[in-house]
Amino acid sequence: MRARPGRAARKPPALYPLTAKAVSFVAGCTVAYAGNARGTFRHTRRRGMRPYAAFFAVNAAGAVVQLLCLTVSHYSLGFTSQLADTVSGAGIGMALATLLRFWGTRTLVFPAEGRVGSWTG
Repeated sequence: MRARPGRAARKPPALYPLTAKAVSFVAGCTVAYAGNARGTFRHTRRRGMRPYAAFFAVNAAGAVVQLLCLTVSHYSLGFTSQLADTVSGAGIGMALATLLRFWGTRTLVFPAEGRVGSWTG
């Protein structure tokens, strides 16, 4: 496609890596919240923006835990190989973040009051 005379060719807007990561994080939180609210915790009574904000905060805290594990391993302990970064960030960090997210979602976002049924919801 050729540009019109006197006009520069239009390029698609570029997302910088941090902007793209932030947009994907918000989109992921929104989809995960919808799945939890309409699926696993559908019998709880909490609705509106407050539980979504709490869910977002719990997931942000989980992301911070993953980054902290990577930071401590890489900069404090001196494990600088790609394998060490993968183990600390994607292995240990993800495991700890998953535990935090599970606890936070069950305790802070969708508390036990109004829950009917098994431990899964």
